[in-house]
Amino acid sequence: MTTLNGFLPQPRAERLREALIATTAFVLFLLGSVVRGDESLTAPPIAAYLLAVVSCAALPLRHRAPLPVMVVTTLCSVLAMVADLMLTPLVVVPAMITAYTIAVRAERRTATTVLLISAALLMAAGLVLQPLSWSTVTRTCSTVIFPLVAAVLGHSAQNRRAYLAAMEERALRAEESRESEARRRVAEERVRIARELHDLVAHEITLANAQATVAAHFFDSRPEQARTSLRQLVETTRQALDELRATVGLLRQSGDRAQPAEPAPGLAQLPTLIESFRRTGLTVSVHEEGPAGTLPPGLDLTAYRIIQEALTNVTKHAGIGRARVGLVWTRDLVTLTITDDGPGDHTIPGPSAGSGGYGLIGMRERAAAVGGRLVAGRRPEGGFRVVAELPRPARETIRSSAAADRERQTGATTSGRSTANGGRPVAEPLPSGEAPDDAARRGDVA
Repeated sequence: MTTLNGFLPQPRAERLREALIATTAFVLFLLGSVVRGDESLTAPPIAAYLLAVVSCAALPLRHRAPLPVMVVTTLCSVLAMVADLMLTPLVVVPAMITAYTIAVRAERRTATTVLLISAALLMAAGLVLQPLSWSTVTRTCSTVIFPLVAAVLGHSAQNRRAYLAAMEERALRAEESRESEARRRVAEERVRIARELHDLVAHEITLANAQATVAAHFFDSRPEQARTSLRQLVETTRQALDELRATVGLLRQSGDRAQPAEPAPGLAQLPTLIESFRRTGLTVSVHEEGPAGTLPPGLDLTAYRIIQEALTNVTKHAGIGRARVGLVWTRDLVTLTITDDGPGDHTIPGPSAGSGGYGLIGMRERAAAVGGRLVAGRRPEGGFRVVAELPRPARETIRSSAAADRERQTGATTSGRSTANGGRPVAEPLPSGEAPDDAARRGDVA
């Protein structure tokens, strides 16, 4: 539907609309005060024209000064009633229009007060200042009802506008909330991808660096061992490229054409992980205590990545030394403890630690994401310790110790299994004198 505002500039269209309203009100005012041809006329006909002109000329000002315009239109209607010029309620049309504007624009209390005063004046003019008769009563009541109906319609329009404004505000807040949630999820996904890539690249590159270091060290004195290290280096870099290619491929897939991904690593792959570090010359022993259980995929991946990152840091900072991995299984927790003895006494240098990075930060974030906690710091006797406590779900099914032994009996997992009645506990707390999260030893671990 085409509107007038679409063709005319807004100020001109508004002036034309106000002129049309005033002209219509003027005509209706005159129709409501037709002069009767009898002796009851108490004022000349020119009075009707004067009252109509004054009342309708004030209408265009009602948006800027609604209360003064309401006073003018009400007084003109009262004078028309007193002068016996009001034969029909059409005389109060200007007052009706102003009453509607006040009901729409003014506060409810102010509008109600003004409209009640206007109605009282009209009622007094019709019943007190004129001879009381049945026709006078009906004409006065109908005259008062017209502005009140206009006021009710104005209040309804005001409520409708307020409702639409509230709905629009709610929609804007919902849109902002959705955008904020989307940004938060994107940021979380970026952190997750960065953490996965860091763990993947740091592990493989650290192993490759260690193998290259061993090969370079024994290149002249023990060429056979150097060749073995180089063959391991080729395999390590190939695996790193394959995993990077698979990860990038998953990121490039669209949601509709996503292909099944390989299962995420977990503690079931712990023997393979330990063996990869042993091939670099790091001596790793694994101790378990308590009945192992099946962890949910997310928790299983978290435990695996924490052990992987901690051993990667040992390789980077302790060189060819000794490390211990401890797993303590209880009903509510699985506690991981990774310790090392510090730089070994071997002549082979360890990989450069660099300037530090996000290793400890990533491990803490992983532990916190599953409701656990992680602390790390120096050991008084030398070396470094990482302890992570990860909660186990209540619905988890606990497997027997024998089943856990069979699952990990590849030879890489146990070089001395702790028992409840003998041996030092694996998940020992950090000593009180030990500085947690000591970045001086690790450079905040890359």
